[in-house]
Amino acid sequence: MNFDQLLPILTQKLPPRRLRHSLGVAETAVGLAKQYGGRVETARMAGLLHDYARDLPSDTLLEVAEQAGLITCSVERLMPDLLHGPVAAWLIPRELGIKDSEVLRAIALHTLGAEEMALLDKIIYIADAIEPGRKYPGVEYLRQLVKVDLDQALLAGYNQTIKYCLDRNYLLHPRTILARNKLIQTVLF
Repeated sequence: MNFDQLLPILTQKLPPRRLRHSLGVAETAVGLAKQYGGRVETARMAGLLHDYARDLPSDTLLEVAEQAGLITCSVERLMPDLLHGPVAAWLIPRELGIKDSEVLRAIALHTLGAEEMALLDKIIYIADAIEPGRKYPGVEYLRQLVKVDLDQALLAGYNQTIKYCLDRNYLLHPRTILARNKLIQTVLF
């Protein structure tokens, strides 16, 4: 399935605001793929589909995640929205027939990151954070940083996410902490 085939499906499935965001992520991912030597069409597809399950109700996310064996810790049960990436990666092959493992992995990891991130994983994580519709303190810094160094932008993205959670007394997902620590070891040491 290609972009032109997916667009009408997503137009029906996603609210207009989410579709605009997904199109922005796809466009941003294409630019990053070109800049960093990634596969453009793979980046476009992962960007377009990354929030495929984002608007599912929390109880549905939990139900699908339970059925598929996707829950990795208690934080996900308490904050089911964190499951939308893994749930989307599980639903997409079943509902859309897309089985590209790179695309599915990037979708699964786009919210929390991981200790081992492939190029596409990093691109989708950052594209989600900086797409043109995003407006929050620090987004311009990330947009400038990613022009220079993808790993430094990823680290800054993790830091911003963690600070956001700390400032609001939200739970921190252990995978994001582990991903940040691993990246620091890779980038700084």
